[in-house]
Amino acid sequence: MAMAGGAAIAALLLELAFFALIVALLVLGIRALLKYLRGGPARQQSAAVRRSLAQAIAQERTRCGMTQEFVAGQLGVSRQAVSKWERGESEPSTSNLLALAELFGVPAAQLLESAAPPEG
Repeated sequence: MAMAGGAAIAALLLELAFFALIVALLVLGIRALLKYLRGGPARQQSAAVRRSLAQAIAQERTRCGMTQEFVAGQLGVSRQAVSKWERGESEPSTSNLLALAELFGVPAAQLLESAAPPEG
């Protein structure tokens, strides 16, 4: 009889631990969802910065009368990489951004200022 009582307590503790695990996972899931939902404005701002940097790169390249292929050759990257920068699908590394500014004959800050997020 004492053995049956001990087994029942062990089973109850096991069920309680399982329930606590489910609750903890549920709380973590809700926190992650809330963090994702609150991050929307930051994702939108990041996309806007990417688009404006892309526009600045494309605008400077065309102003200088350079092709994507020429720019790519000067920087040692593929033409596809330059194309992705200009479409906002990716961003140039810091060293490539500095090289772009030098190639275009403008300060790097000028490229970055056009990519600055809107105030407010």
